Amino acid sequence: MTARSRALAAAVVCVAVLGALLTATAAHATSRTVRGGRLDWGIKSSFQSYVTGPIAKGSYSLTGGAATVGASRFRFHSATGSYDSGTGSFTAAYSGGVRFVGHRKSGGGYELDLTISRPIVRISGGGGTLYVDITSKAKGTGTVTTSTAVPFATLSLGGIDMRGGGTAVQLNNLPATLTSQGARSFAGYYTAGTALDPVSLEADVPAPARPSATPATSSATSAAKKAGKKASGAIEDGAVDWGVRRTFREYVTGPVADGKWTLSSGAQDGGALFRFPAGEGTYDRRKRVLKAGFDGTLRFAGRHGLDLRLGGLRVVVADGKGTLYADVTGADLTGRRVPLVTFTAKGLTPEDGLLQLAEAPSRLTARGAEAFGGMYRAGTPMDPVTLSIALTDGARLPALPDLGGSASPSPTPGASRTPGTKAAAAPRAENTASGGPAGGSALPIGLAAGALFAAAVAFGFVRRRRAHTD
Repeated sequence: MTARSRALAAAVVCVAVLGALLTATAAHATSRTVRGGRLDWGIKSSFQSYVTGPIAKGSYSLTGGAATVGASRFRFHSATGSYDSGTGSFTAAYSGGVRFVGHRKSGGGYELDLTISRPIVRISGGGGTLYVDITSKAKGTGTVTTSTAVPFATLSLGGIDMRGGGTAVQLNNLPATLTSQGARSFAGYYTAGTALDPVSLEADVPAPARPSATPATSSATSAAKKAGKKASGAIEDGAVDWGVRRTFREYVTGPVADGKWTLSSGAQDGGALFRFPAGEGTYDRRKRVLKAGFDGTLRFAGRHGLDLRLGGLRVVVADGKGTLYADVTGADLTGRRVPLVTFTAKGLTPEDGLLQLAEAPSRLTARGAEAFGGMYRAGTPMDPVTLSIALTDGARLPALPDLGGSASPSPTPGASRTPGTKAAAAPRAENTASGGPAGGSALPIGLAAGALFAAAVAFGFVRRRRAHTD
């Protein structure tokens, strides 16, 4: 092999290797992991009306942290999955479920019993499918069937281009049509091809993190907080989770109040509940007495004078009974440390450094009834209270459902889309000044391009040298 042939072969190999590197880098840049988000879907509003109406005389209940949004939609949370911004392929699985029951039997139980949970959305090639886990009781026979990942509905993207380089996928009001498998799993209440409620979803798809040039350092604030803990009976951390009352949330975001809720000072939205974190206080192990305060403020606002702010939450547990207090600012009552609800706290015993009370039923106090402007009477059941108190540094609080970075408590519905039309800006793209995807691979691609240029220069140098020697 001549020197010229060897130089050509070396250049080809170099270009091929760098081309493969460029391709791999680009593929890495387009790959995203879904980390958090929510899916809002009413399944079928006419079915909801039938279940809760005068014929079926039934109801629905939420499981796994699912919540209601407005009057007729359910919110599923904590998305996990993957997204390829280059091809537009998208998969996201959401948590939570809803159970419908109706037509109560005289001997107990229900003729109608249907649970739909864990919706999964898969999109590729311009089309989408909604899968669900479903447990249903067949009409007439009463045979119960449980199936997982049933292709329940087809989703029309209406010309939406799923490709892009943003950090979030957001799709509003996708038309959904019942599949034949979905019709069978739906206990025969509807036939294949029936239009279901539209699906809206969000998913966080952050770009892969770049390596940090400096090692991570411990938080001085955290260290100072730990150093300041009292040695005797002081708790390390804590949170109280409470949804106030489901029907109140529905009223706030419904057509009458047409309002919303906002969170501040560290309060978090968990879908069917709100979390008030950063608990500080004491726990007397011998007397089993807990006194703890929490961060966070929750404000409900809407029409007809609705404006209620709850903050400075505090929990006191003694003698197997608990009381949840809050600083209240409202049209009908303003005061500090107002006792809102009481709950049973029997058997509150630490385990592995964690003191936990899960979903304790609560009831409104007389002062709490004043705070809600007389909408509910004293003694009215409110949403359950969940307490999580870390007594040791190693104890970890349970995770809160993840609704994603851009989900709002009362999202504005997007414009309805029909097949064959071009939708606007979905998924949402957030580009850098250079025109590349945010957090993407501009630097690796630039390095690869530079290496290709260097290879070309090297090849030219070899050619010139060979010409000179010849």
